[in-house]
Amino acid sequence: MAGAGALLRNWSAPAARRDEPDVARGEATRAAPSPVLEFDGVSLEYDTPERVVRATHRVGFEVHEGERYVLLGPSGCGKSTLLKAAAGFVRPREGAIRLAGAGITGPAPDRMVVFQEFDQLPPWKTVLGNVMFPMLASRQASRADAERRAREVLAQVGLHEFVDAYPHQLSGGMKQRVAIARALAMRPRVLLMDEPFAALDALTRHKMQQELLALWDAVGFTLLFVTHSIEEALIVGTRIGVLSPRPGRLRAEINAHAFDVGDSGSAAFQRASQRLHGLLFEPA
Repeated sequence: MAGAGALLRNWSAPAARRDEPDVARGEATRAAPSPVLEFDGVSLEYDTPERVVRATHRVGFEVHEGERYVLLGPSGCGKSTLLKAAAGFVRPREGAIRLAGAGITGPAPDRMVVFQEFDQLPPWKTVLGNVMFPMLASRQASRADAERRAREVLAQVGLHEFVDAYPHQLSGGMKQRVAIARALAMRPRVLLMDEPFAALDALTRHKMQQELLALWDAVGFTLLFVTHSIEEALIVGTRIGVLSPRPGRLRAEINAHAFDVGDSGSAAFQRASQRLHGLLFEPA
């Protein structure tokens, strides 16, 4: 990725600040491509013994093919709940979520989720068996095809030498790579990642971020990624949606193409971090 250049260009809109495209004078404006994933005025709520809590309020944004869209916000702002709603685990109380124009009504193999917990792999299955299992359970592939696809994606994440290992024999970072491989082997339209590196130490986290970007370069999947880390959002995202404290509202959208893992110490990166910090904690 290129070094940091012009990064934050926003304009005011009623719901959130968004990047303004540059259009040459006299040039016809091209129709924007249809989004893969669309959130349209989504309000999410959950019940507690005392009351109903509104997690998000009328959130709207779009994720396009091959994009790495990051939801950034403080704890409790509803970003993980938005991701679960995209996966089909949570129904909106208001608004709609659409995949390729069709409303999402429940979980499906076209949206695969990687959570931050390391214990998401059945311990009695080998690495190869863990990656093959969703393809076989959903009858998406024959056993031979599932094994071929599993071996291909395990090679892409650097685990081809560990196909016969069991989860208890792997480090935390390796387990996350298996989880990512298992999701990608299903060939989803969108990969959903809920703070997948939050529990890792700093060095392993940076390594996993680098591996995720390398894998994205190789495969070109569409990613919706949740984090509360400003640094991680700038590294992972091509676009960042900034959410307000609960109930989460889309406060701004930021282009973030300029940075890589090695740029975190640069002056431009620090300026961008400070800008995002201001957006996160400015008064409503």
